[in-house]
Amino acid sequence: MTYTPMMQQYLTIKEGYPNEFLFFRLGDFYELFFEDAKRAAAILEITLTGKDAGAKERIPMCGVPYHSAAGYIETLVSKGHRVAICEQVENPKLTKGIVKREVVQVITPGTLLEGKTISSSTNHYIGAALLGGPTQLAYVDLATGEARSTSIQNDAKSLIAKAQELNIKELVVAEQDFLLLEELSELYDIHLSVYTQEHLLNSELVTNEASELLLAYLQATQKRTLSHIQPFSHYEETAYLSIDSASKRNLELIQSIRTGEQKGTLSWFLDETKTAMGSRKLKQWIHQPLADKTLIEQRLDYVDAFLSEFLLHEEIKEALTQVYDMERLLGKVSFATLTGKDAAQLRRTLQQVPLLKELLLQAAHPALTSFGKRLEDPIACRELLERALADSPPLTLKEGGVIRAGYSEKLDELRYLDTNGKDWLAELEQSERQKTGAKNLKIGYNRIFGYYIELTKSMVHLADDSRYIRKQTLANAERFITEELKEKETLILNAQEEALVLETALFEDLRKELQTHISSLQKLADALSELDVLQAFATCANRYQLTRPEFSEGQHMEIREGRHPVVEKMMNNHHYVANDCVLTNDKNMLLITGPNMSGKSTYMRQIAITLIMAQMGSYVPAESARLPITDKIFTRIGAADDLAGGQSTFMLEMVESRNAIIGATSKSLLLFDEIGRGTSTYDGMSLAQAMMEYIHDHIGANTLFSTHYHELTELEGRLDRLKNVHVAASEQDRKVVFLHKVKDGAADKSYGIHVAELAELPQAIIERAQQLLDDYEEQEDRQLSIFDFETSSPVQKVDSTPVAVVEGTHPVLDQLKELHVLEMTPLEALNTLYQLQKDAKKE
Repeated sequence: MTYTPMMQQYLTIKEGYPNEFLFFRLGDFYELFFEDAKRAAAILEITLTGKDAGAKERIPMCGVPYHSAAGYIETLVSKGHRVAICEQVENPKLTKGIVKREVVQVITPGTLLEGKTISSSTNHYIGAALLGGPTQLAYVDLATGEARSTSIQNDAKSLIAKAQELNIKELVVAEQDFLLLEELSELYDIHLSVYTQEHLLNSELVTNEASELLLAYLQATQKRTLSHIQPFSHYEETAYLSIDSASKRNLELIQSIRTGEQKGTLSWFLDETKTAMGSRKLKQWIHQPLADKTLIEQRLDYVDAFLSEFLLHEEIKEALTQVYDMERLLGKVSFATLTGKDAAQLRRTLQQVPLLKELLLQAAHPALTSFGKRLEDPIACRELLERALADSPPLTLKEGGVIRAGYSEKLDELRYLDTNGKDWLAELEQSERQKTGAKNLKIGYNRIFGYYIELTKSMVHLADDSRYIRKQTLANAERFITEELKEKETLILNAQEEALVLETALFEDLRKELQTHISSLQKLADALSELDVLQAFATCANRYQLTRPEFSEGQHMEIREGRHPVVEKMMNNHHYVANDCVLTNDKNMLLITGPNMSGKSTYMRQIAITLIMAQMGSYVPAESARLPITDKIFTRIGAADDLAGGQSTFMLEMVESRNAIIGATSKSLLLFDEIGRGTSTYDGMSLAQAMMEYIHDHIGANTLFSTHYHELTELEGRLDRLKNVHVAASEQDRKVVFLHKVKDGAADKSYGIHVAELAELPQAIIERAQQLLDDYEEQEDRQLSIFDFETSSPVQKVDSTPVAVVEGTHPVLDQLKELHVLEMTPLEALNTLYQLQKDAKKE
């Protein structure tokens, strides 16, 4: 089968990109052919047509306009596809035959830079990982150039969870790791790309093999300069407060569980930043609070300084409103996609630096003057942009007027000729009208004939035959040229074209000069984003009556009148009931009881959020707070099934509980909300008790454990470091009133029927439930006191006659004696209990 030369060129290029949609540039369109066309037409909902390409049958074809292709590309990429952009790399006017074409970029889910799905306030990372030993992970935000690397000690699932936590859209892996990660990546909607790196790059940017792999992949797909990519910053997990992905979800740090939006999250509460850079930095700090007391105190000193200098704080906030997204602008400088409008935003940003620096250096507080010294004024870049750039440059170079008058003498000359030429045309038009008497005579222009004189049919008889040369006849008019007009045309058109060519070259030189300053400007951008977050902390501290936390040694935690900042803000000035939380080295486990809807979960969340805010360097929502430096936070809060992962509520409870118990240390904070409610009462209570005992005896972490099993409150007498507290409620006229106040001791009842009544269950159900409850409470043999806490052996009360068991006469008892209960995980305990029950039934 013989195709046309153009189609043969397409097929040759397509061979190198079999897994990508090839956007093949033909004039003002990107065209797709064969299977690419069929698939793209269906996904993009555009018309599938055909094209004669030398074969007997027309081949499938579809296309999108060049000027609006970005939206179509984003749609494909957001669905996990890859797009190869094939451009004309020769000037068609200077080429005989087929124009040379090459793929100039491959756009993937991790390298998409702009679009409706890309938020400028959130980092959009692409990562690379190498499994084996400690797993290596490296990731880059291609738009800003931020590059980091770390090591992960756990398995493939931990890697994918970490990638999801960091909002990594695409993960580059070696071929041997693909099968291990494929199923998990599909489950968590992370695109996997296999890349074989034959030779490791000799680059001073990289820190490990994963960063080398990622940088090589980016160079292979982007096919352009990556001068804005910063050296990879390697960090150890121990440098930060570790919060696993389940805990971040449960605590609603970045995304609301209910709505999937930012509103109602800690990020929403704290985001008083003025710049997109600051908003991204805030989310980074939420993801990774510090674990170094010295660095935390340094941030708190900055917040304290802003609070002590109110007027200065207001001036800095005002100056930051004029700071644009410098990090992304520098990415455009590197990619040579910076427009005149972008350059104007960069100029405006740099013009704020001297003001911000001066304000900080004049501050009374030494922390702010110290920060002011970090802001290096980029005088050369700022003055270059001020000299070269027009006050209000247009969006595209084709419009002209990007370069300021006076910057280039040659450009000024061409512009003068162009401008005066247009004035001359206006004068000529008026002169010809007077000479001919044709009042509607006009001078126009088109690309075919250039400038022309046009007369309507009714005025054609007035044309000066001695000078006018007929050029074109229209339905209602005639067009003429003159020798004088053609002479001026050459000068005017050449001036316009030469001016545009020169202006484009000058702007390209400007971009190249800015590229040499990228590294220093990125350091400045980082400082500005940090300044923005710190002033946002001060804004929140002042607005919401937050207080500076103190830090203690060991496990001592003392929060007085603590509040949940997000819930309080959502209540919109309604009174929030504040609560204390005191944990000591001797009593660092709280067992929390109280009715449902009373606020147990909120209380637990607010303790974790207070810790996170403190270790971010923020003030906290409390009258006072003395906190330990915490290394990890694990939570098991909420009961939503993981249907996508094939896990029930109870299995999800057990998996998250296992992760917490295995990963926690004595410096961690553990939050468990009603463990065991997803299974039977006996199973749930057994597991809850076993977990509490294990944490108490083997981990020693600060722990808050809420339960609806009131029988567990008796553990206070057995576990030295356990203390009972409850969320108070009162009953008035058989109606429950939630007081939301945490008090010492265990709750006296659960008020379950009252909660059901608040939920407006049918009255008949409420009345019948109350009747049954009254009956149960009258029967001592129906009470669920199922544990003998002295022996930790279950005692089932079937009737009033004790069941006699002769020691050593039953094989199940022999198996029980051999078990090391305290060394078993909750899931292992459950499986063993199930097997023992089966064995007992067989006997």
